[in-house]
Amino acid sequence: MAKKKILIIEDDKSLVNLIKDAINPKKYEVVLALEAKEGSSKAITENPDIILLDILLPEEDGFACLRYLKDHPKTAKIPVIILSNLGQDEEIRKGIELGAKDYLVKADSSIDDIMQKVEKYIN
Repeated sequence: MAKKKILIIEDDKSLVNLIKDAINPKKYEVVLALEAKEGSSKAITENPDIILLDILLPEEDGFACLRYLKDHPKTAKIPVIILSNLGQDEEIRKGIELGAKDYLVKADSSIDDIMQKVEKYIN
């Protein structure tokens, strides 16, 4: 069985390491991008099965990245889960309207919660 590929676009290295440690390496391959433009280009070249996207990123925010991913023919159908410290209704609504499958607030989500969402949307 081929591994599923998860692209994580996140600049918080400690969170990335927590997620990487929680991911079963037999089942998933993890690709990492520390900022939005790198994430967009890796989404096109790596063709991940799912994307975990932070909103607060250096240079360009995650909303701009999400808009780009949903407008690009090669990445439009890839499910995106937003993983952010921003938890206002307005931000959540914006993320969903731009095409995210789900929106998790980091402070309210355990690694198990994140992995359950990945499992839910990756297949």
